[in-house]
Amino acid sequence: MKLDELKPLEALLTADFRQIEPRLQALDKHLILRTYLDGYTLGDIDTKIWLALRGNRAAVSFIKRGSLANLARWFNYIEENHPEIQAEIKAKDAAAKAKVAAASKAGASYALALQNADQGVVTRFLPEPSGYLHIGHAKAALLSDYFAHQAYKGQLRLRLDDTNPSKEKQEYQDAIIEDLALMGIKPDSVTYTSDYFDYLYDMCVRMIKEGHAYADDTDQDTMRDQRWKGLPSARRDRSVEENLRIFTEEMKNGTEEGLKNCIRAKLSVDNPNKALRDPVIYRCNIETPHHRTGTKWKMYPMYDFACPVVDSHEGVTHALRSTEYTDRNPQYQWFIDTLKLRQVYMWDFARMNFIRTFLSKRKLAKLVDTGKVWGWDDPRMPTIRGVRRRGMTIPALRDFILKQGPSRNVVTMDWTNFWASNKKEIDPIAPRHTAITKKDAVKVVVKGADAPAEPVKQEKPKHPKNKEVGTKQVTFANELIMDQADAKSFKDGEEITLMAWGNGFVRNIDSSADVIPTFEIDLNLAGDVKSTEKKVTWLASKGQTLVPAELWDFDYLITKDVLQEEDNMEDFLNPVTETMEEAWCDEAAAGLKKDDIIQLERRGYYRVDKGLGDWKEGEERKLVLFCIPTGKTGSK
Repeated sequence: MKLDELKPLEALLTADFRQIEPRLQALDKHLILRTYLDGYTLGDIDTKIWLALRGNRAAVSFIKRGSLANLARWFNYIEENHPEIQAEIKAKDAAAKAKVAAASKAGASYALALQNADQGVVTRFLPEPSGYLHIGHAKAALLSDYFAHQAYKGQLRLRLDDTNPSKEKQEYQDAIIEDLALMGIKPDSVTYTSDYFDYLYDMCVRMIKEGHAYADDTDQDTMRDQRWKGLPSARRDRSVEENLRIFTEEMKNGTEEGLKNCIRAKLSVDNPNKALRDPVIYRCNIETPHHRTGTKWKMYPMYDFACPVVDSHEGVTHALRSTEYTDRNPQYQWFIDTLKLRQVYMWDFARMNFIRTFLSKRKLAKLVDTGKVWGWDDPRMPTIRGVRRRGMTIPALRDFILKQGPSRNVVTMDWTNFWASNKKEIDPIAPRHTAITKKDAVKVVVKGADAPAEPVKQEKPKHPKNKEVGTKQVTFANELIMDQADAKSFKDGEEITLMAWGNGFVRNIDSSADVIPTFEIDLNLAGDVKSTEKKVTWLASKGQTLVPAELWDFDYLITKDVLQEEDNMEDFLNPVTETMEEAWCDEAAAGLKKDDIIQLERRGYYRVDKGLGDWKEGEERKLVLFCIPTGKTGSK
């Protein structure tokens, strides 16, 4: 090879193996009687070509097998004798290993050898705008984002798969984009499958012309039965001309004949994998205008066809999707091969399944439409907005999902670990407040030498272990309210501790009564708080304006751990999934705002769904607090 033939090789050797194999053979021939490609010492050409080959995993693997002896000799000689040119390569390898180790710290393995990753990684997240994102979508989005932006310096494309106007809305589309931004996912581009309707139309025409697709007017029930039994459609051998006429004239214009037909790919009649039995790739829909293209199109591509075709066309290199699509992978590859499109590599990961939860958008939509829940952001819903409204923080959500990793092992998880990861996030920063339920409030009179004659306010830390959370004013007075459950546990003369105040002796209490209306506390601030068994919460009923609040708690939506395919969802709906108690909170709680997360002492963690300032004029102002699970008892 001449010098002007060697110089361009550096850029050409980054392609896939099929393209570089002839060039490797040419290099091997060139090296028959040479130690270096150019001259008698290591020069610029040898350095650049060696580094290009070293950065191509397919090339290195092939060279190391030794079938091209001269090229292997040269490659190994440079590697062993010229470490000075390998610093950048070694640093890159070390950085990649460090990223994998960081992602795998909780046991999840991210050591995926993505094919041809050295030539660039472009992943995609492909939601259908037919509902709000749920936590299963979050895993797909976060993994695609991780491999695009962290494991590799690649790109993430967000493509809204808007091919079914009957189910899709602008509302869902906007919500998906907002939720991804909320999770810290920043796609490098946002596109829509509808951007490629013309291209997909042309690809379908091509398939028909090449004999790979046909128009079928078999009714739906018969078609389903034939596919199940492995029987050919009577329309399978229609002529190319007839298929083209139906697709380009009748279906395209939504005529009576067109509406009776669909287009099916001619893969197989009786393949054991039923996903390969002549799937439908185009169908008509004239009932609902498309939310982006209006009434321009009367027919739309199916996901199974649009997905591989647009993935390849958009430049996606690696398509990550859940294992529910595994049976369709050969179908995906068939479209790539049949249309001779650029290869896209697939990786399946297990979707997240939780007990007493379903992630079917169809079933979730039914709950919303029938009023079983308040909406897609209901705190009982497994949507991103639902778990956030329940009190899940975005850092905890990201951390939990990424710790699951891209494993293919399908498991059904309890919610315990999900919420326990959130507690680690909120406990160090959640301000502490106090609440006493209205129905259980017991009046307490404080007496003794230490009792304040008039109410006194003092600055106290909002968090006992974190000064940065700030301070709040706590009111001390000679009239308090306490919880009935605490009062019923006291014995006359018993010493107890009033949290954030001090000790006192219980006086004049009738512990045998069904309901204790009142009792007294003889304050003893010199007492040892470590010596008492009971530490109780309280609120001064004088000297402060107590804040009315609603304390909400929620349960699972369904009563069965795992719904089977044959189960009727309505038979397993939990009849009572919400409880609410009215309460009084300390005066400092008046400043709480929507989305604040607090801890109510001895009750648990709560997210503020409504603050006092979130009500319209004329409405009763009160706090609305949603209890956040901690992982100790699952979802409850």
